[in-house]
Amino acid sequence: MSNEFEGNAKTISSGNPPQPACHELERLQRDWFWLVALGIGLITLGVAAIGSAFFVSVLTVVVFGVLLLIGGVALIVSSFWAGKWSGFLLHVLIGILYMVVGVLIVDSPLEATAAITLLVAAFLIVSGLFRIVAALGMRFHNWGWQLLSGGVALMLGVLIYRQWPLSGLFVIGLFVGLEMIFYGLTWVMLGLDVRDAGKDTGEER
Repeated sequence: MSNEFEGNAKTISSGNPPQPACHELERLQRDWFWLVALGIGLITLGVAAIGSAFFVSVLTVVVFGVLLLIGGVALIVSSFWAGKWSGFLLHVLIGILYMVVGVLIVDSPLEATAAITLLVAAFLIVSGLFRIVAALGMRFHNWGWQLLSGGVALMLGVLIYRQWPLSGLFVIGLFVGLEMIFYGLTWVMLGLDVRDAGKDTGEER
């Protein structure tokens, strides 16, 4: 047993990856095409979401409202199943709040979209100001990037707020589309990196 442990320790200390990691890398190398295909699919959906930003915005808010409804029902049911306990009343009240907000969102999706967009603008403005103040006040390592990200967030928040409530018709869909595009690019780069790693391993052999 000790000899096996010492052998594994030597393998790790020598810089060689553990055997399970090698198997995972080989499996990814065989399936690199599907990783790239998944990334391209997400990028395509992201572009389509940006092109239909209004529809995606309303759909996202409605789905959010439905999830709140489901979560509220689940909280209430689980509270009654658990019987009498100290947090019973609190969980029931939270479940009712979730359900009320979910019903309001599903019943008036356009107004809910505008309200959520306003919250997004406020969040971007506050977080951007916080990053700028923190970067200028602390001057930590690479504080310039923090300052830049804070400035971009502040600018986006102000632009969304100045265009509100018109911005409520497309901002959420735009953010969803951009998120899908960047996430798709991540999968594409991962697939290409895995493919290139397989070529390098083959050349070394």
